[in-house]
Amino acid sequence: MNIETKFLGAVEIKEEDILTFKEGLPGFSDTQRFVLLPLDSDLPLALLQSIEQQELGFVLAYPFAFKKDYTFELGEEEKSELQIEQEEDVIAYTIVTLKETFQESTMNLLAPVVINTRKKLGKQIVLQDSAVYPLRHPIGVMEGSAE
Repeated sequence: MNIETKFLGAVEIKEEDILTFKEGLPGFSDTQRFVLLPLDSDLPLALLQSIEQQELGFVLAYPFAFKKDYTFELGEEEKSELQIEQEEDVIAYTIVTLKETFQESTMNLLAPVVINTRKKLGKQIVLQDSAVYPLRHPIGVMEGSAE
């Protein structure tokens, strides 16, 4: 199946790669079907692209590459909604706000996007302890990389 994307133009996707966000994303509750597309093989970034609305796509970062001590716990409700059975089935991303230069860009550590890769279910979780992580954490450079 071919879809048009916000940043990559036309891409071919497989039906089994479609992720379902039952509640959509905050502000986009009417859009539930997305696909995760790689953006750059050198950076831990991906595009969360709606397959229903071409103009709806979010750049995601694998947060642990930029902030190694990033951690959070999922509540029982989120585990149930995402049908999580094993920790290995889960991957977390953060939504990136792109700036003029990548180093000035920020990622939202307060509301990670959690995906059950086995069940193809996703949800953006708003963490309850807002004092721990900011809404706009500077990406800077990847931890462990040469500056």
